[in-house]
Amino acid sequence: MSDASERQTYGMADEELVKLPTVFRDDLLKGKVALVSGAGSGLGKAVAYLYARLGADLVICGRDEEKLRGTETWLRELGAEVDIHAMTIRDPEQVDAMIDAAWEAQGGIDILVNNAGGQFPQKAIDFSVKGWNAVIDTNLNGTWYMMQAAARRWMAAKRPGCIINIVAVFFRGMPDIAHTCAARAGVTYLSKTVAIEWAPNQIRVNCVAPGCVETEGFNVYPPHAAKLYSYANPMMRTGDVQDIAEACVYLAAPSGKFITGEVVTVDGGQQNWGDPWCHTKPDYFEVPKASEL
Repeated sequence: MSDASERQTYGMADEELVKLPTVFRDDLLKGKVALVSGAGSGLGKAVAYLYARLGADLVICGRDEEKLRGTETWLRELGAEVDIHAMTIRDPEQVDAMIDAAWEAQGGIDILVNNAGGQFPQKAIDFSVKGWNAVIDTNLNGTWYMMQAAARRWMAAKRPGCIINIVAVFFRGMPDIAHTCAARAGVTYLSKTVAIEWAPNQIRVNCVAPGCVETEGFNVYPPHAAKLYSYANPMMRTGDVQDIAEACVYLAAPSGKFITGEVVTVDGGQQNWGDPWCHTKPDYFEVPKASEL
């Protein structure tokens, strides 16, 4: 069967996302302003929707203005004030300008969720310099520009802050996406380091590491690989975007007030079980079933 005939569409419609059950009370984040990057789709959009449902106002950014406008419409329906910025986090000047604009429009931000990022499945031996740099520049450098710009603003204003970086379950390596593995590991240990440096300023820095959580991002990978993601953890299923959104609420809300420098792993036990291959698992690694021995 060809990949084309196997392909299915992943991700939830907006109508589903805004109605996903949550354990949190409606006004939990009332009075807070959250900046969420990559909010035009996937995990970023889910986090923004849940924050809005819990009373937060939003600043959202991403490269695709049309997608951001779609997210904005739903956020306003949920009662949030919203500012959108179509820009790239790869450019530190654009990041600084957005932070300044958000501060002026909303009177500051309280929570920064660094979700923007991207990668493509490929064997590491085949990475081009351009492909490697594109992933590192977005996932590592862009995240850092956002962290530093927000922290500088908080320090200057003598205000506390909360940073949540979306990373990945990279702890045992990530075959077929080694570039993002390197970048996400860098973000994680950067976060642990500045969590110490910035603690005197009451700035908390944590990470959320999603395992195989179904979003429209699954459509990037070959259908045969996406179908195997359910078997990458002992729960034998994929997670959903609300699993990650609620983890981001937990860290941003008073429930996370004594947590910093930590990684909250939401992966169904994947890191203790196995690793997904994002493209093709070589025959070399296949092992016989017990009945065949």
